[in-house]
Amino acid sequence: MGKPTGFKEFDRKTEPYRNAMDRLVDYKEIYTDHAEDHLTTQGARCMDCGVPFCQSEEGCPVYNLIPEWNDLVYNGRWKEALDRLHKTNNFPEFTGRVCPAPCEGSCVLGFNESPVTIKNIECAIIDKGFENGWVDAMPPQQRSGKSVAVVGSGPAGLAAAAQLNLAGHDVTVYERDDRIGGLLMYGIPNMKLEKDVVDRRVNLLKEEGVKFVVSADVGGTGENAVDVKQLLADNDALLLATGATTPRDLNIPHREGDDVHFAMDFLRKNTKSLLDSNLEDGDYISAKDKSVIVIGGGDTGTDCIGTSLRHGCKSLVNFEIMPKPPADRADDNPWPLWPKIHRVDYGHEEAAARDGQDPRVYSISGKEFVRDEDGKLLGINTVQVDKDFKEIPGSIEFWEADLILLSMGFLGPEHYVSEHLGLDLDQRSNYQADYGKFQTSAAKVFTAGDCRRGQSLVVRAIDEGRLVADEIDNFFNS
Repeated sequence: MGKPTGFKEFDRKTEPYRNAMDRLVDYKEIYTDHAEDHLTTQGARCMDCGVPFCQSEEGCPVYNLIPEWNDLVYNGRWKEALDRLHKTNNFPEFTGRVCPAPCEGSCVLGFNESPVTIKNIECAIIDKGFENGWVDAMPPQQRSGKSVAVVGSGPAGLAAAAQLNLAGHDVTVYERDDRIGGLLMYGIPNMKLEKDVVDRRVNLLKEEGVKFVVSADVGGTGENAVDVKQLLADNDALLLATGATTPRDLNIPHREGDDVHFAMDFLRKNTKSLLDSNLEDGDYISAKDKSVIVIGGGDTGTDCIGTSLRHGCKSLVNFEIMPKPPADRADDNPWPLWPKIHRVDYGHEEAAARDGQDPRVYSISGKEFVRDEDGKLLGINTVQVDKDFKEIPGSIEFWEADLILLSMGFLGPEHYVSEHLGLDLDQRSNYQADYGKFQTSAAKVFTAGDCRRGQSLVVRAIDEGRLVADEIDNFFNS
């Protein structure tokens, strides 16, 4: 806990984002610098709650020792707070930026007051650690002689690689893209997670002995193909951490044609062009001067909004099939469950600052893409739906659009890796493996992260990466 009476004395105050109009002209991170005095005060709000739900399964999947490092921050013991943070989380610089903070939703203070600003404090601890040179490479003192191939360099793959390497095993991570990081590199825009933050951690892993191979399409058939069966034969264990990368499509009339794109294609190409040439190569899907419609909410939808605004789109609308969430918890959404309430994320704030209104339209569903006789996209016909998603008669409406982005989640992993191994799949097409064991139906093959559990949070991927590393280590020692 922090100060015994801190939660009574101090109000919750989060660290502000940069001004919305200022940040729209660049791709720098949206966050402002950490203010130590402010965070010390916020750490003081951590109360003597008895049972810290913030670090329970419902609150933090990696069981961060939140009350402990809140207390240490309150007392100015930042380096010790960093040690506590690293005990449970390999990459707090990622979660401190992009995690939706279920820990705050479960904070006991949040039962009837505003919760502790846990996410801000976490991010500040790790950033201060890097600034002061407290984060060092820690290679293992000896090697076990066992080797593991990790397919996928997202948060699950990187966490597993870090833990397996720490245990002394030889780890090689294979990534089909040209840069390491998976979702962290190309799925999350620069303004939420600058890529030098990712590279900084990857370089530490390299110093510790983890090997990385980029442009390695394991199971593929092109020029960058890597034979997955040979990979399995050459290693003592194989870990699949490929993510859930099959996007959910909108199969309505006239779907085929130009200017309707999956969100991740839009985001990936933008980030790659930004990193390669500061967008000067033009090798991305531009929203400049276009009427843009983003279909689907969530973090990815917000990222499409923020990116389109930075391109200079003419107009922007965001469709959500769900009804508008309430301002406060509903009766069927009690604490300490994640509060399903109305939120204004960075992209919504930016759209409102530029255009004067929130871009979201609720309880609406796409009915038909509209194209001219030459196939050019003109827009989309929609219909309003009730709370049971049934169409409301007479509510058909046409929306003009030059570019439509589909951000409706993901269905599971791509299967060209698993097909070569004959892996069993679950009912949702994910790799079949029990949580806590992570063993697939094939000998020596393990799986973790979104490709096993389905689309989820970065922090849950880190959790599974850490746990599967323990299971592989136990497998070697059994």
